[in-house]
Amino acid sequence: MALDVAVPLPVDDLATLRRRRSAKWRSHDPDVLPLPVAETDFALAPVVRDVLREAVERSDTGYAMTEPELGEAVAGFAGRRWGWRVDPGAVTGAADVGVAAVEVLRALCEPGDAVVVSPPVYPPFFHWVDEVRARLVEAPLWQTHDGGWRLDLDALESAFRGRPRAYVLCSPHNPVGRVHDRDELTALARLAAEHEVTVVADEIHAPLVLPGARFTPFLTVPGAAEVGLSLVSASKAFNLAGLKCAAIVTGSDSMAAVAARLPPDGRWRVGQFGLLATLAAFTAGDAWLDALVATLDLRRAELGDLLAQRLPQVRWQPPEATYLAWLDCRAHGDGGSPRTACLTRGRVGLEAGPAFGAPGSGWVRLNFATSSEILAEGVTRMAAALT
Repeated sequence: MALDVAVPLPVDDLATLRRRRSAKWRSHDPDVLPLPVAETDFALAPVVRDVLREAVERSDTGYAMTEPELGEAVAGFAGRRWGWRVDPGAVTGAADVGVAAVEVLRALCEPGDAVVVSPPVYPPFFHWVDEVRARLVEAPLWQTHDGGWRLDLDALESAFRGRPRAYVLCSPHNPVGRVHDRDELTALARLAAEHEVTVVADEIHAPLVLPGARFTPFLTVPGAAEVGLSLVSASKAFNLAGLKCAAIVTGSDSMAAVAARLPPDGRWRVGQFGLLATLAAFTAGDAWLDALVATLDLRRAELGDLLAQRLPQVRWQPPEATYLAWLDCRAHGDGGSPRTACLTRGRVGLEAGPAFGAPGSGWVRLNFATSSEILAEGVTRMAAALT
């Protein structure tokens, strides 16, 4: 699709950004440059901004009605972007991906049942397991010789032999930026079917696959629709996390039966603004999303150059998706010490690696969905703190 939006997307100056009241801008002291939380610094996509403005002008702030439009929008977007044929009737609205994951796990698990995750992974995965009073089982990612990360199918098979009720898949994977390939996902589906494990696929970062990689929706690989559900949202790509709208997608009668066990009042927990913004993003936001992906591709390259010049001992594997960089700072300390040094000495906020599980010791996560100037300032502050 031809772009009709400027690339790179513009970013307001730092003083203007600091007027925002979201978590990214209110979690640190004013002199800290915040690069941790997965929020972007870009302006809203015009189609999203316009639909929200129109809703305010007509006082359209009541309960959200997701059916049938959410299913139709998800199906249209999935078909255009990934060639994934989604039945609009197999889409269930949810407040956000985290709420959807918890409710699905609650429908699948009794207290004490095992749930598998693959660290290093998005910290709420651990919290979701605790929330449903399940038992956490870890099957860590496998780190390859070149510093990349992959699903460890042997570790997963070993974990699945214990008959866990579910595996929470992060695809694309946060924080390492891995886009799991079709062969990996096919092998995962086979293992899940063999051991009767339900795969709950968090695919929230799927719209953010960067040039050089190709996203494979889990439910499109052989056998996956019988053993898995997908959780999707426009929130990460279009910066809508505070508006509250996500979708649970199923592709078989057996998984539809799981979705049918979710609380019936969950439909009313979707935010009206979240629904309206999601519909606009998924139906008319393609050109803006293309420009966002192109901008993130530029920032990814800029970050690589900055690290090579200013922090050569920090190693990384450029992410295949997301706007999150997973940085190996073990040359500068273990545990959370690199993040602490960056915050206390450099006044730059990052996510501490240990929050993502034991494999994150000595690592940090950096959000590069910002301007070139802010990104350069962030790396400069890191260099001052760590060298």
